[in-house]
Amino acid sequence: MTMEGLIARYPALESCKNEIGRAAEAMLSAYRSGGKILVCGNGGSCADADHIVGELMKGFLQKRCMTDAQKERFRAALEDKAEPLVEQLQRGIPAISLPAQSAVLSAFANDVDAELVYAQMVFGYAKEGDLFLGLSTSGNAGNVVAAARVAKAMGLRTLALTGERESALSEICDVTVRVPECETFRVQELHLPVYHYLCAWVEESLFG
Repeated sequence: MTMEGLIARYPALESCKNEIGRAAEAMLSAYRSGGKILVCGNGGSCADADHIVGELMKGFLQKRCMTDAQKERFRAALEDKAEPLVEQLQRGIPAISLPAQSAVLSAFANDVDAELVYAQMVFGYAKEGDLFLGLSTSGNAGNVVAAARVAKAMGLRTLALTGERESALSEICDVTVRVPECETFRVQELHLPVYHYLCAWVEESLFG
């Protein structure tokens, strides 16, 4: 999947193609430095967070077979039990969907502060080299903004997907892809091809 192909199918994204390219480089850099990607959003953007992690953690456009070294390690450790794993497991791009963790979310929201649920998980998970990715159609979702602030304070690179307006996330984040729409569902319609491109580009760069 190329940038030219993305823009040909979604011409409106021409206005933010430079930021899309920077976002892709940030994702690739996180993985190559041994980091992971922490993703969050609300509502439709929550579903998008899960979707992104699904594309990253297994093969998206190609099967990501184990390396020969990985295969040999499994065979040495598991002997005749190794083959089903060696043949079927795929290399992932480490990523965590923060909203998927309902027990932590509900516990912290009930016991402490619902506005800080994603911030708490970033604080607990983040390490040097990780990347924070926040999705918000307005760019001003309070819990996503709080998480971005924590990520920034902990030294993570920060990435956001928003609508076209300036926002709290665009002020905080190192890279903000501001798709050229404002109405919620229209922003989400453009977020999907953007993150499909990002996942495909990173996959091709690492496993192609």
